Amino acid sequence: MGGYVQDNLISGEKVVYETRLHWIAFLSLRGLLTLWILSLIDYWTSEFAITNKRVIVKMGLVRRHTLELNLQRVESVSVDQTIMGRILGYGTITIIGTGGTREPFRRIAHPLEFRKAVEEQLSLLPVYRP
Repeated sequence: MGGYVQDNLISGEKVVYETRLHWIAFLSLRGLLTLWILSLIDYWTSEFAITNKRVIVKMGLVRRHTLELNLQRVESVSVDQTIMGRILGYGTITIIGTGGTREPFRRIAHPLEFRKAVEEQLSLLPVYRP
């Protein structure tokens, strides 16, 4: 997929799931007013990946917003979808980390698959029992 994720993998880390913004991001007033140039930039510069060790999200070209959260720090991933989102396959994912981190990402393609991939990786982590 994108260069940011591949460039920031650590030793022994591999990508298990990737997605991107949904095409619905082009259907906005912002897209229309900028002749879809800003929507194209958003689409090309957004990366959403799950590795065997982390959740990695990167959005933006000049002004960049990133989230790199170790899987051990992920409490949950919530998915919000409107009726149209369910029909067309997009939604908002909110990644909730330990310590109150709450990061929403809107208009993501296949949000339920993203959450499922996170849950699968979490189930593979060793369970700590004191």
